[in-house]
Amino acid sequence: MVGSVGAPPTAAEGDTMRAVWLREFGGPEVLVPGPATDPTPSPGQVLIDVAHANITFVETQQRSGRPGPFQITPPLIPGNGVGGVIAAVGPDVDPALVGRRVVSATGGSGGYAERAAVDATAPIEVPDGLAMDEAVALLADGRTATMLIEAVGVRPGDRVLVEAAAGGVGSLLVQLAAQAGARVIGVAGGPRKVDLLPGLGADLAVDYLQPDWADRVRAALGGIDVVLDGVGGAVARAAFDLLDPGGRMVSYGLASGEWSSVSVEAAAARQVALVRPDTSPALLRAYTRQALTDATAGRLRPLIGQRFPLERAADAHASIEARATVGKTLLDVG
Repeated sequence: MVGSVGAPPTAAEGDTMRAVWLREFGGPEVLVPGPATDPTPSPGQVLIDVAHANITFVETQQRSGRPGPFQITPPLIPGNGVGGVIAAVGPDVDPALVGRRVVSATGGSGGYAERAAVDATAPIEVPDGLAMDEAVALLADGRTATMLIEAVGVRPGDRVLVEAAAGGVGSLLVQLAAQAGARVIGVAGGPRKVDLLPGLGADLAVDYLQPDWADRVRAALGGIDVVLDGVGGAVARAAFDLLDPGGRMVSYGLASGEWSSVSVEAAAARQVALVRPDTSPALLRAYTRQALTDATAGRLRPLIGQRFPLERAADAHASIEARATVGKTLLDVG
């Protein structure tokens, strides 16, 4: 259950907070700052004073009205991930939660705002010693990367190709695969992004905007054992063609604008397994906790490439869509 925000408030409706509204589908410019009614936690909810909001590629697609698995209906405040401090609780919720530092999904909307009311079971406490901005950067991307590495079963000596390796998820995948003992091939678009990859743990860094990128990988390694596909389209197909028999491939993103077209039949013919991770809510929470724990211990470092104040959410979306970002993009709210 999420605090409901159906339309911008009028001045007579009481206390307001800063927020960003999506009133119609369109380009980044449809994200407009404006007041919203200050939420009050209902039974079963807590209220979070938001310090940072997480922005995902999926949210840029939702804003544009592109069909997909996570549909939204304007008007609303977008944003599905926040981090901050619990400021208040509903009448049936333990008051001892007030003051705790947490990260939380919002249930699909309400994140681009100063405060967010969320189900009391949603927040995950941020470990002592971990900065809030790093925790928010790991909320979605950390659990995804941890889940994918476990799903494909990365083993020492595996040759692991990470697409979109300079992105929020990709930069974490490079680190986790390297820590698992793999030889990591980081694939990214453009020299600026490629130059970041050795510092994250990539043994080979390749620009997929170059037409011979797959030939370079084959010349260096002969073939590969694992593809972590965050791009889709032609890049995913070229990466699939590099897999040796017994290889594994998992697709989790479509930075190219389209999902991987590799079929189950094509994979079977090549003796390649297309892996489908278990995305049950309980496991996702466990993966999030693991990512936060790893970051606190120094085993995982989120790459926060750029940050914008809340009122510039439109600029943040425009940068992501222009492929001008590296790592994670955050909105600084508090």
